[in-house]
Amino acid sequence: MKIASLAAIAALLAPLPVLAQALTPEESAKIDAAVTKVLAETGVPAAQVAVVRDGRIVLSKAWGKASGSQPAARADMRFQIASISKQFLGALMLLLEDEGKLSLDDKVAKYMPEVTGADRITLRQLLNHTSGLQDYWPQDYSFAAMEKPTAPGGIVDRWAKKPLDYEPGTRWQYSNTGYVVAGMIAEKVGGAHLWYQFEQKLFKPLGISPVPLDSTHGPAFPVGHERFALGPVRPVKPAARGWLWAAGELAMSAEELSKWNIARIDRTLLPREDWEEMERPQILTNGINSNYGLGVFRVTANGRTLVDHGGASVGFLSLNRVWPDTRAAVTVLTNADFGGAQTKINDAVTEIILPANAQASVPEAARTEDARDDLAALAEGKFEPLRFTESARYYFTPTALGDYRDSLVKLGKPTSIEPTRSPRLRGGFVNRVYKVTWPSRTMYLSTYAEPGDKGRWEQFMLTD
Repeated sequence: MKIASLAAIAALLAPLPVLAQALTPEESAKIDAAVTKVLAETGVPAAQVAVVRDGRIVLSKAWGKASGSQPAARADMRFQIASISKQFLGALMLLLEDEGKLSLDDKVAKYMPEVTGADRITLRQLLNHTSGLQDYWPQDYSFAAMEKPTAPGGIVDRWAKKPLDYEPGTRWQYSNTGYVVAGMIAEKVGGAHLWYQFEQKLFKPLGISPVPLDSTHGPAFPVGHERFALGPVRPVKPAARGWLWAAGELAMSAEELSKWNIARIDRTLLPREDWEEMERPQILTNGINSNYGLGVFRVTANGRTLVDHGGASVGFLSLNRVWPDTRAAVTVLTNADFGGAQTKINDAVTEIILPANAQASVPEAARTEDARDDLAALAEGKFEPLRFTESARYYFTPTALGDYRDSLVKLGKPTSIEPTRSPRLRGGFVNRVYKVTWPSRTMYLSTYAEPGDKGRWEQFMLTD
C-alpha cells in the first residue's frame, strides 16, 4: 500500500516540470495569431514552427497549405532546410577528427590537391567561410545551369578551381563551394557516403529521420513557391539534382530539427568540446570577429548568446535560432522563397517566449539611387539588359517582368528606399538589402552586384 501511494505521488509530481515549461493558453493563442497574420500578409502558403523552452519541445505545429495535393500542412512533414544543414557537416567533421581520421587544421591539399589554394586552405576554413573559394550559388534564385543535374566534382571543377577571391583567413565570405569540398573530404576519410555517415553518427542517435532534399519533389512533401514582386504566388520548378549536396541537402520537420537543438543545449550527442568548437567564431587575420563558427553564426546581444542559421533553397526559406544559455530555441520552416515569413514568424515567436532584442541601426549603403532607378523602371515595364548580368537576365523572364510591372504600378512611387545594413561580399558580388516603403506597403529589395560603383546587378529581387 505504501509503495502504491508513493508511486501515485510520483506519478502526480513527475509531469510538473514538463507542464511548468508548456506554453500558456495565452502564449499559444498569440503564436497562432502571429503565424496566421504573417502568412496572410506575405502570401507564403505554409509554415512549420517548433519551440524549445528549458530544453523541451513545447510546440510543434504547422499552418497553411503544403501543396495543391496537400490541403493542410502537417507538423510531421519534412521541409527543405537547405543551409541549416551546414552545421550537421560541421559536427560530422568534428567527430571524424575525434576518431583521428583528420584534423581541422589539415590543409586541403592533403585530400584534394586539385583545389585552388589547397596548400594554403585548412579544413576549418572551408567550414567557417574564410577559405577564399568563390561561392557557386550567391543568388536567391536558380540560375540556368541548375536546370541540369550536377555532382560534387562538377561544382569543384567549375568553382573550386577558380582563382581565390582572397587569401585564406583574411576575410569572411559565405561559400557553398567550401562545403562541397568539405563534404567530399568527409566521404574520403570516413570511408562511406556522406548520407550514411550522417545517419549512423547523427540521425539515428537523435531518433530523427531526415531525407535528402533531392528526394522531396513528390506528392508526399511540401511544394516550394516563388513570387515575382507582388505577382501571383506560383509553384516553383525545383533545381535539378545535386546542387545542394553537402552545402544544404537535408529535409526534415521543425520538430526533428528541435531535437538537434536540444542536443546542442544539453551538450549531448557530441562531446561538449565539439559543440564549443562548432560555436567558436573565427577571428580573421586582422583581428575582426567573423561571428561564424563551423556551420553556425554566434553573436551575443543584450546579455544573451544566440546560435543561429538560415536556409534558402528553390522555393523554401527557413530560420533556426538557439539560445543555449536560456535553453530555448525557435525553428521556422516555410515553403516559399519570398516574403521573409521565416524571419517575421521567428521574431514574433521569440518576442512571446523571450524578451525582445534591440535592433541595431545600419548606415546608408552605396548605390541606393541606382536601386531606386531600376526599381522604378521595372514598375514602368522597362528593363535595361546592360545593367544586369547574364544570370539576372535569365531570371527576368517575360513572366517575371510582367508580374513586376503589373503589381508595382498599383503601388505608385516609393516614399523611401533605405539600406538595412552595410554591404557584404559573397560569391564575387556585393550583397545589399534595401527597405522599400510605399504609402500602403513595405517590402525588401535583395540585391547582388558586381564590385564597383556601376557593377551590373546579378540579383534584383523584391519580396515582402
